[in-house]
Amino acid sequence: MKRVLGALAAALLLVAGCSTGKDAVVTGGTFSFVSPGGQVDITYPIAQRQTAPTLAGDDLMNEGKQLSIADFPGKVLVINLWGQWCGPCRAEAPELEKASKQMAPLGAQLIGLDVRDPARSVAQDFVRDRDITYPSIWDSSGRALLSLHGYPRNLIPSTIVLDKQHRVAAIFLRDVLASDLMPVVQRLLAEK
Repeated sequence: MKRVLGALAAALLLVAGCSTGKDAVVTGGTFSFVSPGGQVDITYPIAQRQTAPTLAGDDLMNEGKQLSIADFPGKVLVINLWGQWCGPCRAEAPELEKASKQMAPLGAQLIGLDVRDPARSVAQDFVRDRDITYPSIWDSSGRALLSLHGYPRNLIPSTIVLDKQHRVAAIFLRDVLASDLMPVVQRLLAEK
């Protein structure tokens, strides 16, 4: 009986492993997260980039106003997932503001996605206290985050970089520095 169960388990693993495709990346569809080999800094070649879902929601600092990545057509976008409750988010906030100021004159935009902050005022205080000038989507319900199919929702902070066609070009599953982001943004801005 143990041998039969072991053989069935091995067969299931084999089938599951074979069904994921080349590095588990589906091309031509909408975004479905993959971390080849468990990487935390992931770059997707042009041929493997997938269209990001339209992330949208309430503008954190402007109640009654909506904010969407669709508001920035043709721009390279850097989307940072953060929460005021997150220690590494507090540490990376000055670096993200620095990157935002460096990329804006080049034609790129940084957008925050504030997740799991049930009190809008607390998240707004976080932004004000740190002099953050780039916009954020307030996603207390998690709807925007859920649109990132298969994305590791427990990895906060993390950062997604979209090319000019809003396809996922890079992901950082860690806190970042401006020096991590700017080379990626500059490379994407240079793409035709």
